[in-house]
Amino acid sequence: MMLMPPFELHHPTSVEEACEIASSFMELGESFDWVAGGTDLLPNYKWHINVKKHVISLAKISGTDTISMTEIGAMARLGAMTGATDIHPLLAEAAGKIASSLIRNNATLGGNLCVDTRCFWFNQSEDWRRSIDWCHKEDCGTGSDCRVIPNQNTLCVATYQGDLAPSLMVLEGVLHLIGPHGSREVPAEDFFQLDGITRNVLQEGEFVLKVTFPENVSSRVGSYHKLRVRESWDFPEAGISAAWIPGDNSTLRVASTALESIPRLHSEQVAELVGEFSIDNVTALSESVMKSIKPVNNTALPPRYRKAMVKVLAKRSLNKILEATE
Repeated sequence: MMLMPPFELHHPTSVEEACEIASSFMELGESFDWVAGGTDLLPNYKWHINVKKHVISLAKISGTDTISMTEIGAMARLGAMTGATDIHPLLAEAAGKIASSLIRNNATLGGNLCVDTRCFWFNQSEDWRRSIDWCHKEDCGTGSDCRVIPNQNTLCVATYQGDLAPSLMVLEGVLHLIGPHGSREVPAEDFFQLDGITRNVLQEGEFVLKVTFPENVSSRVGSYHKLRVRESWDFPEAGISAAWIPGDNSTLRVASTALESIPRLHSEQVAELVGEFSIDNVTALSESVMKSIKPVNNTALPPRYRKAMVKVLAKRSLNKILEATE
């Protein structure tokens, strides 16, 4: 059994206090992490992956677990979202497909959004990683190359495997970020950065406070389908979300996850759609989305199979939302 490394846990009771603690660590040059449910961070710590000296918990900050049709707090538990009737059905569906019921009872919306990228070469014990002379993401100052794409150490291709991000994108979710330097709002599709190390646009000391949606979000019909090795517990190997306002071609949005270093909104592929969105062009759109994706060999299933399954998942999601017009 891997032993948890030592760190100091902090429990602010307000957003202001959390920002103050983060600011003090930044001034002292001390490393720290945010933790929500801890279902991703704490297992990584046990494997001695990116361990920090301090961990700031958001668990005791009141008002950050709200759940409604137009606003969901970052501390909302996935288990609560799964059973909620006052949020968009797509989000309840996606949350219900994450891990197991025990994990969903602790895991949070914010934690799933900010889940660390994963890779065969990275998600191993410290002794195992040391035995291969590290990798680009966890090089420990050695300047090691990427193990997935050899002879380069400028880009990490570890895969993002969060489930909720594509559904937030197709529902036009806006992420509200806050930190020592103030607050800002970022559309879900602009939150992620194409690098397995950087992962997202969060600046030092910032964390996700909540996600809001347009007033007309309830008029959207959505569907999320995922590929995974087992029907419960496992991270997605591929995931596709689609949503639209039935009959309004301009509102169609498709997004993918678990295939590259970031989840992606496929606006270009949707824009290439010929004619009105209907059963007649589902296959063409699904193929277009599949061709735009370039998975790499660093998860449980082979890249070629994951890429091929994108077409299948996209067809299922698109056909499902078309059923709303029948």
